[in-house]
Amino acid sequence: MASLLIVDDEPSLVMLMRAVLEKAGHQVADAANGADALAKLGVAPEDPAAPLPDLILLDVMMPVLDGIGTAAALREHPRAGKIPILIVTAKGDLRPLFEAMPQVAGFFQKPFTPAGLREAVARAVTPGA
Repeated sequence: MASLLIVDDEPSLVMLMRAVLEKAGHQVADAANGADALAKLGVAPEDPAAPLPDLILLDVMMPVLDGIGTAAALREHPRAGKIPILIVTAKGDLRPLFEAMPQVAGFFQKPFTPAGLREAVARAVTPGA
């Protein structure tokens, strides 16, 4: 299955998402905010040896660095900019904020069902599925 990075500042939500996705066979890592994610991805500070996931599940509203700033930083990075992003939000339709970011593979609403999460991840890691 896919390697995933969950970027969200709500530990209980990360724990739930991790459980659902690991049960589905995915490898899951997490980051508490955008700055933490950029460090783990080798974007800031730069680390060309940092492993990259197949998909990033990115919350929008986070402290330190929000999802919009994180996606923008990723878009500019030669390696990490190619990773598809699934935007996870409770804020409604945010498509207009991410229109200029081709790496955004989809949007996923909180609250969610385990089945809905599995399906959204499957669609994002298998375009056209």
